[in-house]
Amino acid sequence: MQKKHLTTIILWISRLLFGIVFIFSGFVKAIDPLGSVYKFQDYFLAFNAEWLFPTALPLAILMSGLEFVIGVTVLLGIKMRWSAWGGLLFMAFFTPLTLYIAIYEPVSDCGCFGDALIISNWATFNKNIFILAAAIFIFIHRNKVKPLWSETKDWYLATFVTLFIIWLSVYCLRNLPIIDFRPWKVGNNINELVIPTPEVADTYLIYQNKNTGERQEFAPSELPWDDPEFMENWEFVDQRRVVIQEYQEPAINNFIIQDEYGDDYTESYIGHPGYQFLVIAYDVNRTHKRAFERRINEFAVNAEDDGISIIVLTGSSFSNIDAFRHEVQAAYPFYQSDEIALKTIIRSNPGLVLLKDGVVKAKWHHRNIPEYGRVREKYMSE
Repeated sequence: MQKKHLTTIILWISRLLFGIVFIFSGFVKAIDPLGSVYKFQDYFLAFNAEWLFPTALPLAILMSGLEFVIGVTVLLGIKMRWSAWGGLLFMAFFTPLTLYIAIYEPVSDCGCFGDALIISNWATFNKNIFILAAAIFIFIHRNKVKPLWSETKDWYLATFVTLFIIWLSVYCLRNLPIIDFRPWKVGNNINELVIPTPEVADTYLIYQNKNTGERQEFAPSELPWDDPEFMENWEFVDQRRVVIQEYQEPAINNFIIQDEYGDDYTESYIGHPGYQFLVIAYDVNRTHKRAFERRINEFAVNAEDDGISIIVLTGSSFSNIDAFRHEVQAAYPFYQSDEIALKTIIRSNPGLVLLKDGVVKAKWHHRNIPEYGRVREKYMSE
């Protein structure tokens, strides 16, 4: 009886652990399908499988959806014959894959939690060991889990969860992620995020007595520099550093705005006092041209008439930029930036970002770019 009770407790803990991890992992990737697409493309490049690029989007939606649905069904005990098999097969595939990634590091970040939580490849593998153990235990004892409702109602609930997560992915794909985990989210001060955190350390000087061999340690402010007797009898032999704060790379470390001559305009625009519009089109050959012709061109004219700067940032070559500008009749400035950095700024090609004094005030997918007058009224009336 005691053994049966222990099994029930472990089963509940396993379902709770497994379900929460799968739901969280599936959800954060489902709301950012383009982020998952970019991660799949990183994998394809690492394994020399560029021919799989067209499958990246359906795979992104399918994998995040499966993960979310399996997590919900295991946690709630819905259709355990199917969900237990799904969880076991999922982990049986990804656990050895993450071991390979941890050993050989074909990608620096596996992307298992999207941009919401970035952990090392070894931490990912170690996490998967626990989740795999939970999946095995759940699979062995799947028949002990009672259905939440009747068989029919469980199918209804499973269908609803599946349709919901697919709808959510498509909605975020056609608009923007409903939660932004990246450094360029609304409210962040970009001027602060491009500055690294400097190392802070205390240095101690070690001096040795020339006659006795005795050693003493001094903070620079405590060293008796003006004592002739000390300086005559003691000599510097070493120093010791105590790091109080490690050096940290800035959250945004690959962003630059430059013209065709290579001149850097990053500070001019990001540090620009007042309002600044950035149109992000990471690749002009893949961008939505009608968004420029029907929305952005008119928006730019109205902004510039109002004395507000608007520029386009792209990772394309200037020869492609010139051809594109002529095709869409864009009369506003274009600058080059790193394509990967631009994909991080906004999940839309093109997309529009409004800054004020370097702080992100608003972002719009190209489908949702409003008229300039509405933007001015809502975001620029301070």
